[in-house]
Amino acid sequence: MEHIKEVTPKEVEKIVEQDDKDTVIIDVREDEEVAQGMIPGAKHIALGNIPDSTDKLAKDKNYILVCRSGRRSMNAAMYLDEQGFKVVNMKGGMLEWDGEVIV
Repeated sequence: MEHIKEVTPKEVEKIVEQDDKDTVIIDVREDEEVAQGMIPGAKHIALGNIPDSTDKLAKDKNYILVCRSGRRSMNAAMYLDEQGFKVVNMKGGMLEWDGEVIV
């Protein structure tokens, strides 16, 4: 199994601040979880919907996957990696996120 690179929430915060157009944050949590706040600019695709959403994702972008603790997003990252996407997982998930959130 290929190892997925992980980034810290602090590194993700810097990417958000730089407004990097080539990087997309995907939040794979459930609707009720994202209702409590998401990283600004993140796209919400619940984990179960990831396989049906790959046709809406561009292969030339970099994707950062996020969930509550980092476990589900790692599963999503492994799946997307197998589909040929450039992915990293945010270590620790939203539990470790100190940055801004939008509700």
